[in-house]
Amino acid sequence: MSNTPVIAAVDGSEHSLRALEWARKEAVRHDSRLLVAHVLPDHAQLYAGRRASLHDASEPAEFADPVRDWVESLLGAGGAGLPEGVTYEALEGSVPEALRVIGSQARMLVMGSRGRGGFASLLLGSSSRAVASTAACPVVVVPHAERDTGAATATDAGAEQSAGRVVVGLHAAETPDDVLTFAFTEAAVRGTTVQVVSAYAIPPSPTLVIDSPFAVIPPEGLADEGDGVPAEREMLRSQTERLAPLRERFPDVPVEQAAVPGDPAGRLVIASRAAALVVVGRHHPRRTAMSLAIGSVAHAVLHHAHGPVAVVPTLKDDV
Repeated sequence: MSNTPVIAAVDGSEHSLRALEWARKEAVRHDSRLLVAHVLPDHAQLYAGRRASLHDASEPAEFADPVRDWVESLLGAGGAGLPEGVTYEALEGSVPEALRVIGSQARMLVMGSRGRGGFASLLLGSSSRAVASTAACPVVVVPHAERDTGAATATDAGAEQSAGRVVVGLHAAETPDDVLTFAFTEAAVRGTTVQVVSAYAIPPSPTLVIDSPFAVIPPEGLADEGDGVPAEREMLRSQTERLAPLRERFPDVPVEQAAVPGDPAGRLVIASRAAALVVVGRHHPRRTAMSLAIGSVAHAVLHHAHGPVAVVPTLKDDV
């Protein structure tokens, strides 16, 4: 079993339950240990600080943590505590900073969502935005049930996650290799397809209009002759060049290349309806000390996707 954990950030809510279940399956796929992390509420942290400062031995050594009990009841066997390969850790500090620190050596950090009705956001709010913007590991946001409008229901979500493709947004000139490697690795452990989606602003040729949100063309179909849109054809060529090393590293992972007109975030949201996972890069086009921007595409996909979204950082984020 790998020592690099999959981390599930929980708070005892239904939203975090879905994240916990998703993270548990992910840990099994990667043969990794599962670390369940809970950032203690302010009153619990204040209690711990007060007891330490007063050195009051008459006070209980630990503040009651009902979230630990909740996790043990869900994952434990007959009240015997957590199963082998699963650990629980209560954290102190702000949510973004505590999760950023514990996630520094993780395979990924999985969080739930808190939709607020209507066209609800997948984000937990400012804290989750900060985590997705600063964590050193990939951050996966799992949607709440009302936003998960794909083919699977809450009861068969696990089967859908195993069967659905992994979709990754690619800007051939800007998307780092770390993002592609994460997407191909996830497809490999699921035994599924990677669909690589790039978008362009030029309207498509009528000859390429099909009953699908994507015009998918195999690399062998990219001859110089034909009526294809030049921008689309050039984009598919760029994709093919970028994907060559990944195809060599992951020969058993089927690949679909898609060049699509329009807004890239909108296309990824459409694809999320039937995807096991949508993968986007964390892009800081003009990062400043006051900015927690994760890029417009990642931001929009996190807000509106219908399934789990992975925001993948790169070493470039830290320079």
